[in-house]
Amino acid sequence: MRNIVVLTGAGISRESGLHTFRDGDGVWSRHDIAEVCTPAAFRRDPLLVNGFYNDRRAEVMRAAPNAAHHALARLERAARDGQWAGDILVVTQNIDDLHERAGSRDVVHMHGEVRRVRCISCGATPGWDDDCLPHTPCPRCGAASLRPDIVWFGEMPLHMERIQAALAACDLFVTIGTSGTVYPAAGFVAQVCAHADTLDINLRPPAEPGLFDRSMVGPASRTVPCWVAEVLAG
Repeated sequence: MRNIVVLTGAGISRESGLHTFRDGDGVWSRHDIAEVCTPAAFRRDPLLVNGFYNDRRAEVMRAAPNAAHHALARLERAARDGQWAGDILVVTQNIDDLHERAGSRDVVHMHGEVRRVRCISCGATPGWDDDCLPHTPCPRCGAASLRPDIVWFGEMPLHMERIQAALAACDLFVTIGTSGTVYPAAGFVAQVCAHADTLDINLRPPAEPGLFDRSMVGPASRTVPCWVAEVLAG
């Protein structure tokens, strides 16, 4: 069995019309991180922070999965149906749900999900498609203590124990559309290079090509389906 861990970043969703955060025209070029993406910012101005994520949520809901999302879902489905003797886990840095809407069932969101909120009082994380405001009550406990279910700067990424176990057991590690600058995700390839093959799929060659055995350069909507076809062909 060939175990594959795929790490996806903002580049895979950009082709669906979602703005990246770090590119020159990205979200952070128009917003101050300290004002909208830290626990301190939420304590200081929850209306502003909620408004920022209400906008991100609406943007995600207008978007649709592209061919790269569908290709990864096809690979998972082939493994599930026994058409491919392997296993795949998609770990995403993205807060959108485009992988799930393409058909992927097992996606690890290490930075949270914009279509969820989290109750500070009871810990509930319900799905959420409407605007959320400081006075919005939690559907479980009724407290007005909801926040975006997002990992902010200064907070620990989610599901790290599961991610580390998958990295330790993988035979192939693939990065798709990620800048390779945000830790801890940027350090995953160094963790696995001693025991797994590594592949980078991006618009540009990797900044540290020595960490990857192979790279595929081009839009994710074109390169990812080609790679998936290779895997399914054996």
